[in-house]
Amino acid sequence: MPYAEPAPAPDVVLVGDIGLSPLRALFAPYGLRVEEVSGEIPGSYWGPPEAGLRGDALYVRADTPVHSALHEGCHYLCMDRARRRALDTDAGGEPQEENGVCYLQILLADRLPHYSAGRTMRDMDSWGYSFRLGNARAWFERDAEDARAWLYDHGLIDGQGQPSGFLRRD
Repeated sequence: MPYAEPAPAPDVVLVGDIGLSPLRALFAPYGLRVEEVSGEIPGSYWGPPEAGLRGDALYVRADTPVHSALHEGCHYLCMDRARRRALDTDAGGEPQEENGVCYLQILLADRLPHYSAGRTMRDMDSWGYSFRLGNARAWFERDAEDARAWLYDHGLIDGQGQPSGFLRRD
């Protein structure tokens, strides 16, 4: 069988492009540590280069997409205390929570220097996230009322739709 060059990775912003400090500063107030690893990524549900979760640690490599680090970090913020205590790889949760995670990762992207909500939505599309209206921006702007309501009901966003700075209320 002839050798085939692997398909190039989607053009997404990587942790190595922005550095660890912004992610650490973003998640530290929530009690989530960001740890850089080489080789295998502990707690990665999909395997490298996707971010991983174990306990109160978010594991990334330089080639981990920033949107993946945000997504997994937001799973930590959105899960209840019992799941957070037992967290190892599979964040679990129901579909409404998953929608909340996606919405919150877009909001938090604007808090990272040299990154943005617009860029994370493009990266989500490039990576293969699937939304009913065809792309992340259309979903976020026109179809995410349920995600916003879920985040508000659990204390993760305030009345103005901005991150509250708190973990999910149990």
